Amino acid sequence: MALADAYIPIKTLHISTALLSGGVFFLRGILALYGSRLSENLILKRLSYVDDTILLVAGVLLMRITQQYPFAQAWLGLKLALILVYIVLGVHALRKARTAVSRRLFFFAALGLYLTVILLARHHLSFNAVLHPI
Repeated sequence: MALADAYIPIKTLHISTALLSGGVFFLRGILALYGSRLSENLILKRLSYVDDTILLVAGVLLMRITQQYPFAQAWLGLKLALILVYIVLGVHALRKARTAVSRRLFFFAALGLYLTVILLARHHLSFNAVLHPI
């Protein structure tokens, strides 16, 4: 089977792992906001690492299959930049923030970015298209 023949299964895997990643982050974030030690549960953390690794590999494979790369496709470059910001916000929400208020702000900002990335991926919008809709 050629890599291109695997497009649908890889895309399905990528979407599934993206949704699982957001779900695990949401669960850990809610647990952390309520002061539960379960937010640092080793199984949840490991699940997150494994899922995010599969998500990344599936994304790279999709780029290769479709020949769409971050520097050539504005929507994909924006998506990757927002994912990096989402990761930073998520780390602050779950580990680095010192106050409950800052944890909440980081958590909800990260969730907002997660939803933005999903929208961006779904509709392949570029930053320019968002600023200047037709």
